[in-house]
Amino acid sequence: MILCAIIAATTAVGVLLSADKKKRAAVFAELYEFNERMLINLKFGKQRISQIAADFKYMPDILAGKSILGGDDGQFISQYIKNIGVSDSSSQIDYLNERKQAIKKRMEESGENYKKYSSLYIKMALMIGILIAVLLA
Repeated sequence: MILCAIIAATTAVGVLLSADKKKRAAVFAELYEFNERMLINLKFGKQRISQIAADFKYMPDILAGKSILGGDDGQFISQYIKNIGVSDSSSQIDYLNERKQAIKKRMEESGENYKKYSSLYIKMALMIGILIAVLLA
């Protein structure tokens, strides 16, 4: 019974490690979609930024200044948000089009990392749990 608990605990650690990769991929996917909606809104509509962000999971928190991701990703997002809504529409459209490629690159990179490493973390944690269980048995 204890051996099964050890295996379950190490597998849970692997799931938690892969959750970080999943969150990063989700945040950049949302940021890309938010950027697209902002472009459409600036060209054809005039909704508030908060109304556009309301449809997303992470964007309201990001706009409120909360740090969703750490390190370079967090700085990238905060710099992006700091420049939203501070100039006229044509300048904003230029800015959003410029940032679109950088966001897309990070979105694709984070999606690839999630696909590549998330199952690896879970499998490694499971194997470590099985190894510990075998050594203790």
